[in-house]
Amino acid sequence: MKYEEVTLDKFTVVGISVRTTNQNHQSQDDIVKLWQAFFRNGIIQSLPNKVSDDIYCIYTDYESDYTGEYTTVIGYKVTDAESIPTNLSLTIKQIPESKYYKYISEGELPYAVGRTWAHIWQSDIDRRYLADFDVYGEDAKDPANARITTFLSIK
Repeated sequence: MKYEEVTLDKFTVVGISVRTTNQNHQSQDDIVKLWQAFFRNGIIQSLPNKVSDDIYCIYTDYESDYTGEYTTVIGYKVTDAESIPTNLSLTIKQIPESKYYKYISEGELPYAVGRTWAHIWQSDIDRRYLADFDVYGEDAKDPANARITTFLSIK
């Protein structure tokens, strides 16, 4: 699978989160429920200081590697999290500057993204396990023919 090495500046994402694991396919259930909650949550849709309508699905706070527990955050990149009301129970995640492998997944959702992650998990990439994420932009709106960008933190 093709990828491009890129360096991204630090940024902030605000959204909702769940702690999960890939063991026994737990993450599949947890992340589906998180997506459902995300689309039901009108507060998130109207966040102040959103950079764009691109949706970020971040995998971070790894216990060890992809076989251990980690946190998934679904939300929006913001210019400033200071104005986010603290009573909304939202997760604010600062993603530090890092090098990434950038992959493009194309096809039907969620299978296209699943194929990319299956490839990553079966590879011997020297991962940083800092914060990995998928970006669902304008090209991801047609679930039958979507284009999603995946960023994998590397050393």
